[in-house]
Amino acid sequence: MQFVIVGSGRVGLRTARILQEEGHGVTLVENDAEKAEHARKEGFLVVEGDGASEEILEQTDLGTADAVGGLTGDLNVNFAACMIGKHHGCRTVLRIDEDYREDIYHKFADDVDEVVYPERLGAAGAKTALLGGNFSVIADLTAELQLMTVVISDDSPVVGKRVSAVELPEDARIYAHGRARERMTIPLPNATVEGGDQLALIADQTVLSAVREQLQGEAAD
Repeated sequence: MQFVIVGSGRVGLRTARILQEEGHGVTLVENDAEKAEHARKEGFLVVEGDGASEEILEQTDLGTADAVGGLTGDLNVNFAACMIGKHHGCRTVLRIDEDYREDIYHKFADDVDEVVYPERLGAAGAKTALLGGNFSVIADLTAELQLMTVVISDDSPVVGKRVSAVELPEDARIYAHGRARERMTIPLPNATVEGGDQLALIADQTVLSAVREQLQGEAAD
């Protein structure tokens, strides 16, 4: 998948690293020359300029992007980036600080796909939202989260089920699915689980063992 992340500060850069490590394409937009150069030295494609400018964002080739994340510390820049991304058919994820009033939250949240609070969940939460995970359901989890990938055995009890119908503990969610040796993507509505498939999850550390056992059955022993 292809992502555009506006802001290469702590949250934006960490999120970009995680996405890139999993094989996704990432373009960063940054208006601070020093931060932009730092991101380039890490190997990222960087468009330098104002993330609230449509002219700048169009330099990232928005037509090929799956999602845009406004992850700067400036809510207005983040929102403008999301609206531009939405206009180009992208999924939109908006960073908002926890100290904003509830009415401000609702003013912005109704116009984007997901709102993330980096102070609460950090880059892992932002990444999950960008990939299409059900972020709102796990918004109140603690920071004790783990990302993991499980390979489904042929005799797993979830083989034959739709990915969306796989029931997991409350503090765990599937955010991506892929066939053997294929890149993982957001599960399609009718995608079913087959032996050898990979499922990517975000889960509280306390339920990791239970999740692995549920997905792998006897193979987890």
